[in-house]
Amino acid sequence: MDAVLEHAAEQRTPYRWRWVALFVILTVEVMDLLDALVTNIAGPAIRAELGGSISLIQWLGAAYTLAMAIGLLTGGRLGDIFGRRRLFLIGATGFTLASLGCGLAQTPGQLIAGRAVQGLFGAVMLPQGLGMIKQMFTPAEQAKAFGAFGPVMGLSSVGGPILAGWLVEADFFGSGWRMIFFINLPLGLFAVLGALKFLPEFKSERAPRLDWLGVALAAAGAFLLLFPLVQGRELGWPTWCFVLLAAGLVVFGLFAIYESRRERRGLDPLVTPSLFRKRAFSGGLAVGMVFFAALIGTGLIFTFYLQIGLGYSPLQAGLTTLPQALGTVAGFVAAGSGLSERFGRKLLLTGTGVMMAGTAGFMLTVWLAGSSITPWRLIPALVLIGAGMGLAMAPFFNIVLAGVDTEETGSAAGALTSVQQLGGAFGIAVLGTIFFALLPGQVTSHVDDSSAELRSVLTTAGVPGDQQLETGRGLRACLRDRVAEDDPDVTPPSCQASSPGGPELQAYAGQQVRAGFQDATILTTGVSFLLLALAFGLSFLLPRRARPES
Repeated sequence: MDAVLEHAAEQRTPYRWRWVALFVILTVEVMDLLDALVTNIAGPAIRAELGGSISLIQWLGAAYTLAMAIGLLTGGRLGDIFGRRRLFLIGATGFTLASLGCGLAQTPGQLIAGRAVQGLFGAVMLPQGLGMIKQMFTPAEQAKAFGAFGPVMGLSSVGGPILAGWLVEADFFGSGWRMIFFINLPLGLFAVLGALKFLPEFKSERAPRLDWLGVALAAAGAFLLLFPLVQGRELGWPTWCFVLLAAGLVVFGLFAIYESRRERRGLDPLVTPSLFRKRAFSGGLAVGMVFFAALIGTGLIFTFYLQIGLGYSPLQAGLTTLPQALGTVAGFVAAGSGLSERFGRKLLLTGTGVMMAGTAGFMLTVWLAGSSITPWRLIPALVLIGAGMGLAMAPFFNIVLAGVDTEETGSAAGALTSVQQLGGAFGIAVLGTIFFALLPGQVTSHVDDSSAELRSVLTTAGVPGDQQLETGRGLRACLRDRVAEDDPDVTPPSCQASSPGGPELQAYAGQQVRAGFQDATILTTGVSFLLLALAFGLSFLLPRRARPES
């Protein structure tokens, strides 16, 4: 389909195949949403097969979101220069091939690289679809077209974790976790063929110049900050980790100076510097960074708690997240029924407040239930978290963009989307690091608090009274080192010494580890609660109402 849509404000004739084209665009949206969700559920199974440290699970999400955050800064502009249909095809093809590469990966490094490539190609294809919708549909129809994204996001959030768990456990053709990436092959093929047949071409009359140095500075700054946050704990926080963190801040400072100079010279900056002088935009960036760091990071911690701490299977873990996903759908539906337009910023504040209530309820439930926790007990808290998320996310972008000038909307929207992804990457890095830093201390604390129970267990196991103190110390050290070990396949030296066995002692050890995971989850979720509280406060910097649709 070689039809070319001219970029003219007066062009209002709707494109003949626009609704079919929308279905093609929504297909790649599903691919992106699924890939953003599935590795949390499949992460433990992936690490078990490929080996590597526990940080592999963090990198599976961080590599994807970081690459997409950087790519989104230029993805839309590439479409303006080379044509949106062409870039959509390149992005969809590259994303599909990268998914194949992820499914065939034999080492952790290969898989992480594949995830980064997925993120880059995702950043190429996603903005093109949004741009084409504005060209294919009349202003009256655009609300319906963009409204289709809400249900798709909701259904993907419901089905993604469950699909991932089912595919891992079903083990089709012996593929195990690899099928979560292979599932993109038919979707990607459909998207490519559909784009060739039904998507129109569109180029901007004034193609902006690409700011490659700005992209390089932004990418370098983000990586310098992210890498030590993920790897620092595993490496023992050497001095160079802190040097990298400081260097990352310096690079971002250079990025700001360079962009300002570029604008003064009349060149196209990557992000319009004047935007940062607007309270609404700067506040929106801060809210987006903090909010999505809490949201995405907490999802990873929940996976650790369910699969590693409680021993749930991938499918059980996926089903446990279902109430939150359904709550998200309900929140989006409620916001789309007119609440966003009517309440504006108040709805964003309400949604964030509901998320905080759900987060507090989750911590309280885990603390009160202890080892008797069940998915059923978590339902009320998870529904609140999901509903609040839907209510808060629905009006967010429109409210922030209401505070910028019309000609700055494109640059502002690109920066906001990038910050959303970047916040997710930092949430994974920071909350994951906090969780595993807390875990050994929580386990040993429970061993110390249950010394009387341990003596009883050792007596049952036949350990003489004069040896119980030393044996207890050895068990304490073993459990501490076991949960602190970055590679779960490695047996710490403290666990290699001969020690009494028996089902009673094994049950006791498992109980203390689960209790440690429980407390580490509560404390790390408390950090998420503080991040949400910060996002709530920063939201008062935003405009009261979204910009009316033209």
